[in-house]
Amino acid sequence: MASFVIDSELFRDQYGTEEMRRVFSDRQLIQNWMNAWVALSAAEAELGIIPKEAAEQIKSCAKAENMDMDTVRKGFFTTSHPLMPQIREFERVCGKEAGEWIHWGATTQDIMDTAVVLQIKDAQAIIEKHVKELLRLALKHAVANRDVTAAGRTHGQHAVPITLGYKIAIWANEFGRHLERLAQGRERYLVGELSGAAGSLASLYEKGLEVQDRYCKNLGLNTPVITWHVQRDGFAEFASIVSMIAGTVGKIANEFINLERTEICELEEGFTMGKIGSSTMPHKRNPMVCENILATCRIVQANANLAFGAMIQEHERDMSFWQTEWSYIPQICIMLDGAMVMLKQILEGMIVRKDHIQRNLYMTKGLIVSERVMLTLGKYIGRQTAHDVVYEASMKAFEEDTLLGDILKQDERVTSRIPAEVLEEVLEPMNYTGSCGKMVDQVVAKWGNV
Repeated sequence: MASFVIDSELFRDQYGTEEMRRVFSDRQLIQNWMNAWVALSAAEAELGIIPKEAAEQIKSCAKAENMDMDTVRKGFFTTSHPLMPQIREFERVCGKEAGEWIHWGATTQDIMDTAVVLQIKDAQAIIEKHVKELLRLALKHAVANRDVTAAGRTHGQHAVPITLGYKIAIWANEFGRHLERLAQGRERYLVGELSGAAGSLASLYEKGLEVQDRYCKNLGLNTPVITWHVQRDGFAEFASIVSMIAGTVGKIANEFINLERTEICELEEGFTMGKIGSSTMPHKRNPMVCENILATCRIVQANANLAFGAMIQEHERDMSFWQTEWSYIPQICIMLDGAMVMLKQILEGMIVRKDHIQRNLYMTKGLIVSERVMLTLGKYIGRQTAHDVVYEASMKAFEEDTLLGDILKQDERVTSRIPAEVLEEVLEPMNYTGSCGKMVDQVVAKWGNV
């Protein structure tokens, strides 16, 4: 196995897609650096800072395939500098006359930060695409199961009835809010960086801010209000959103794992002949994909924490935490990408076992509607007193493994207040799903056109 799963020839497709890996490939990183230099030279040529002919030559040569990767790689080792070998190689490709104008007025972090932002911009487009697909799938299942009454669970125990559509609509609503976060975050973290040695733009004299603005616009990025060399909150925000999306994806996978338990068996991640759950127990239909998703999401969230440490910076430049971004940003994006693709497969092929859902709904023999019985009785004898009465009946029904209704029908405190036909209606779980269906409708109304 490679040192990290996303680099493994065997396992990498389980932890990311080729599409996202291309965004963070060495070749694309070099291209992003070159794109930043092209944008800079174009802005400076427009303002008469460098010759237009030089800017045109820089643009015409700015193709990653023109670079000798071995030369650049060896240069990183011999110079201990993350960008100078690339500058020298790009100069060689452009020729001495034009090459002398490359990187004019910029500092290393300007180009490298901007390249990372360009990576995030492309990664976000892929993430948004997946989130929209997951939202649509969740909405589809929420509508299809809007009125499928199921046991609601709290603390791992049956609570009150809900509908399966309501449970899935909660997932959909989270995906919708993640789309809002991604859209709102663009303004704050899809921002170019061009500020010079200590952020003052002194190297470009009185034209510094104008060059900066044109540079950012040339790249399709927002222009910063002030230098962000030591402001890493933008990357921390992006990492936070990625981590939150991973939280939703992981939560859904975990729900499948729990609801696929032999004793519950209400949902299944999907099955086709050839899928193997165990090398030694042929009968197993383990939720292997969901377990993979959950593990991946945990890695995403753990790595995203590096973003908060990177916010603690010294003075006007600090490379000690800056370099962690080159590691955690590709990792969290690639691995979230892999988790979302796997979850999409789960939602496309999920199995809903309605017979098991109904079986489980009635397995507590009426205890699941104890709240409704209490509230109905409470209208006559007060809520707290009714709680005590129904509590006693519920504990007796639980210990004797009998119907709650049978115990209640033997209690004069209940029968003297609630008519038999009303008690029967109150004890039916199908009649106590509250506003679940309406809330599904609200989620569909809000996100159905995304």
